[in-house]
Amino acid sequence: MARKHAQPVPKSQVQLPPGRLRELLGGFPDVHILVVGDVMLDHFIWGRVTRISPEAPVPVVEFERESFMPGGAANVARNLTALGGRSTLFGAVGRDADAARLHALLKLEHVGCRGLVGSPGRLTATKMRIVAGQQQVTRLDRETHGELDAVSTTVLLRRLDTLLPKADAVIVGDYGKGVVNQPLLDAVRERCRVHGKWLSLDPKPVHHLDLQGLSLLTPNRKEAFELAGLSDTTRVADPMADTQLMRVANHLLQSLRPALLLVTLGEHGMLLCQREQTPFHIPTVAQEVFDVSGAGDTVIGSFTLAIAAGASPIEAAILSNHAAGVVVGKVGTATVTPAELITSFRE
Repeated sequence: MARKHAQPVPKSQVQLPPGRLRELLGGFPDVHILVVGDVMLDHFIWGRVTRISPEAPVPVVEFERESFMPGGAANVARNLTALGGRSTLFGAVGRDADAARLHALLKLEHVGCRGLVGSPGRLTATKMRIVAGQQQVTRLDRETHGELDAVSTTVLLRRLDTLLPKADAVIVGDYGKGVVNQPLLDAVRERCRVHGKWLSLDPKPVHHLDLQGLSLLTPNRKEAFELAGLSDTTRVADPMADTQLMRVANHLLQSLRPALLLVTLGEHGMLLCQREQTPFHIPTVAQEVFDVSGAGDTVIGSFTLAIAAGASPIEAAILSNHAAGVVVGKVGTATVTPAELITSFRE
């Protein structure tokens, strides 16, 4: 990667001592972050498989229990409150029973719902997963396809305007369900610019949105290559020696010009990139991986929360890497608490 005046990160700056971790965690309750995007309801049906159906070559799942969790942008918001921060959610739901259930769940998680707009004719996006043991058997999606109507978008932005001046940052969660489109992103970006607010976004390349000039982009490896329009043909165990990955990171930094680019690399950790600086690789700390569902939500939420609480980009990356390491050890869309985060650093 071509870099001018790039200097290695001093070793003293790549650690997060216990005292500094507690200092950042202590600042989280003072941080208020607005989350804008596609909200969902995750429905899990848990059971066990003992036989194959005589009707078709499919497993028969014997029902044991079911659970519901906020998903999508709603999962980002609940990750913020689980870590002690404050969050308000902006998005669209239907006028249906799933919307009522989602509201109730978010209330239990202390997530503000003033920004949720009930859109007529729209279904509350719901993902139903059937899980047998630790194995997901199938998933059923129930949702409305197409972009959010102009009237609902206007209502959402008006509600955002009432809270943005006193908020600390904004996170946009694009999951391809129709709420995040170019006009909405342009409006949120311009408002954040006017008020001097940090703006994070987890991109979905299939949308082909103009993502220039944001504070933070958090694509995974696949998304990063798609955003750059390049093929991922080589995998190198050491990301710092992966010339293709470095080329992609440099391309995104130069073309989209985010203040920070954080590429999540699964079992290879994360790569934090800034213009004119050497990329910083953070190895994964996950001890066991049961479910990666929602890990990206944890990353963007904990990173943004740490930045808003005064962390440096490297401190925020280290903290979010540990947070992700905790949630992938849980089943389902999960969150991490301050106590779990402290334990992760001790281990």
